[in-house]
Amino acid sequence: MKYVPTKVRHSLRVLGEHAAIQRKLLNLTIADVAQRAGVSVNTVRNVESGKAVRTDSLFAILNILQLLGPAVDATDPYQTPLGMARAIDQLPQRVRR
Repeated sequence: MKYVPTKVRHSLRVLGEHAAIQRKLLNLTIADVAQRAGVSVNTVRNVESGKAVRTDSLFAILNILQLLGPAVDATDPYQTPLGMARAIDQLPQRVRR
């Protein structure tokens, strides 16, 4: 991707900061995370500095940092305002027996 929207760059930076904080909370070095995730040390550094990496590498790192579940849960469309509104619209108005 040649052009990276500002919001995407910002989100990558914030995600990287969160990954670095979590790694430190878990008392892991960059090398520890890289080895356990099966990626290079540079890939972990790239994530932590907000640079783009392959999705499977990012998910492997987030898994080691115990952030994969929350990241996937955050993409639940029913947790967005639109998704919640549509879910309510589709609920039956009454239940008949």
